[in-house]
Amino acid sequence: MNDVKDVSDGIAAIKSSMAQVIVGKSEVIDLLLTAFLSEGHVLIEDVPGVGKTLLAKTFAQCMGLVFRRIQFTPDLMPADVTGTSIFNQKTQDFEFRPGPVFTDIILADEINRATPRTQSSLLECMEERQVTVDGNTYLLSGNFMVLATQNPVELSGTFPLPEAQMDRFLMRIRIGYPSKEEEQRIVLRFEKGTHVLPEIKPLGIEEIARLKAKAREVYLSPEIVDYVAEISRQTRNLKVVEIGVSPRATLALARACKSYALIQGRSYVIPDDAKHLAVPVLSHRLMVSQDMFYRGRSQEDLIREVLESVRVPVGGREEIV
Repeated sequence: MNDVKDVSDGIAAIKSSMAQVIVGKSEVIDLLLTAFLSEGHVLIEDVPGVGKTLLAKTFAQCMGLVFRRIQFTPDLMPADVTGTSIFNQKTQDFEFRPGPVFTDIILADEINRATPRTQSSLLECMEERQVTVDGNTYLLSGNFMVLATQNPVELSGTFPLPEAQMDRFLMRIRIGYPSKEEEQRIVLRFEKGTHVLPEIKPLGIEEIARLKAKAREVYLSPEIVDYVAEISRQTRNLKVVEIGVSPRATLALARACKSYALIQGRSYVIPDDAKHLAVPVLSHRLMVSQDMFYRGRSQEDLIREVLESVRVPVGGREEIV
């Protein structure tokens, strides 16, 4: 993959493979790919039964990566996630037994059902891609990615994710219900037993590395940088917002824009990329006053208001050859 066309062909192959299992939801697949190429993590917030687990498993299989799943429950301990040291009677020494995070794609299912202590065990994994146990540091996979799910309408027996945890997620996305036609296709596909991913050639580690390298090379003009920074700055000036997005969020948006542009077949970022990604990348990072929710406004609504107030740059479309 030495040019944008080769990269586009590789991305098209991934999306085509996923479409054999995931009905519709091409935009969700684009966002998932964007997060992966940006080396970020994704929080999938939606009601049960819309295909969150299937989406994660299919993505890992199409990329040729190792997939593991953790069912988060109140009795789950940090060691159940990261691993622990066990005394070996033969060697008379402690040996580290890696936990399920030592993989490529980890599905943290119903992450908000675990206690804050267990949730926090993922902080170091997500930010630094490493695990520290008993003073020893162990590196995780270079393709390590957390796909966490939570049900936004079920509050009983859950522990809301703290702001520090939310800020570790590059995006918060929602799959949503399918259209009537899509739901009919889902019924027919599962009824015939054709939902299992057919034999395909996975992307492979080398191809993944090339894709990520190509995403880093996408051109981000000074005008786009200014646009992204201004969007973040304006979130801190909203009256109903107690704490606006952090500089980490600004970096995340800029990085995601480059990956999304590559997925769209461009080697440069345009303002529409930032406008398209601002809601999934920034909305979950806002700390808002409690009375805002009683007025029928969401975090997503606030980001859309900011986008309407920030001037869209005209430049930033020249391509670097």
